[in-house]
Amino acid sequence: MENDDRPVGRILTRRDALKLLGVGSAAFLTACAAPDQSGTPVPPAGSTQVSSATNAALDCVVRPELTIGPYFVDGQLNRPDIRSDPSDGSVKEGVPLTININISDVSNNSCTPLEGAQVDMWHCDAQGVYSGVSDQGFDTTGQQFLRGYQLTDGTGKIQFLTIYPGWYSGRAVHIHFTIRTTAADGSDYQFTSQFFFDDTLTDQVHAQEPYASKGQRDTRNSSDNIFMGGGEQLVLNLQGDNTSGYTAAMNVGLDLTDIEVGAADSMGQPGGGPPP
Repeated sequence: MENDDRPVGRILTRRDALKLLGVGSAAFLTACAAPDQSGTPVPPAGSTQVSSATNAALDCVVRPELTIGPYFVDGQLNRPDIRSDPSDGSVKEGVPLTININISDVSNNSCTPLEGAQVDMWHCDAQGVYSGVSDQGFDTTGQQFLRGYQLTDGTGKIQFLTIYPGWYSGRAVHIHFTIRTTAADGSDYQFTSQFFFDDTLTDQVHAQEPYASKGQRDTRNSSDNIFMGGGEQLVLNLQGDNTSGYTAAMNVGLDLTDIEVGAADSMGQPGGGPPP
């Protein structure tokens, strides 16, 4: 799939995040704890120490720089459950996956929940097909399965219900997402990235239907160009099993004062052929 293998951003290391926020900031250390299983941030009561929960909160601070890729479709449905296609009511088969995302503004040496940010999510189905596009081997124009957006609540939280993704040639298993909000100066701000999955777990999930009929994937994380650019910091930590499904939570911090890296992505157009 043309352009879908291009990097979407530069991942900040944990040290970079601490520099951004100010080393030793007690306000940050107590405000940016890891979420619980429901995705709600849980600050360490009365603590100003660098806890394991705080470490987890620093794992994913990302600066968008490059293209969003050609398979983003704007004007998606505002919905938490993105498994269905409203054109015919069908629901995509696959292992259920719930993703909780907590979004914070990490500018000005603070970590503040970001309310009202629009979070779009999209990915391929168990057979490696995206909705809403025309490509070699399929035409799903007008369909909206496995696409949708939500607005973050007062705690900076959103939750999506989807399925474990399938695969297509040249890419590791992944989920796209983009966050659109307002920068500190009032201009538009956009952050784009991808979630990845542990290869061993993917092997287990893809060994069963409806994934198994696709065959064995040809690209793992270690050979994926996007993943090699920092994707290890965006691997979802999944809890659950192949029967009842999986749940994951991820914290994303945005520096809304950095206008250059928050500039809107250049939307690609659907094109033919798999990535190199």
